[in-house]
Amino acid sequence: MFATSLQRPVTVEIEDVTQPATFNGLADAVAAVWNSLRALPLGHLQYDAYRDFFGEGAVERVSKFLDRDGELLLSFAMAGRSHFVLIRPASASARRR
Repeated sequence: MFATSLQRPVTVEIEDVTQPATFNGLADAVAAVWNSLRALPLGHLQYDAYRDFFGEGAVERVSKFLDRDGELLLSFAMAGRSHFVLIRPASASARRR
């Protein structure tokens, strides 16, 4: 189960905003995603939703998605189009590329 190995390398990417980046643990990856997202012009509704999602309990929340689905794929609208946020184990990222 992924939740028992939170120090496994994790790769994150925000489409058209950040290049894929790999972190040694999920806590660092989640913090990096939120730091990038909160700097974007998301509007109040999206900002509040992402603040709640990546706030308290975020590491456990994201870990549950990784356990169940193998990755977490979210989206947001910015500049008239959708962009994706992707979080997945680094080993899965290597296989996809």
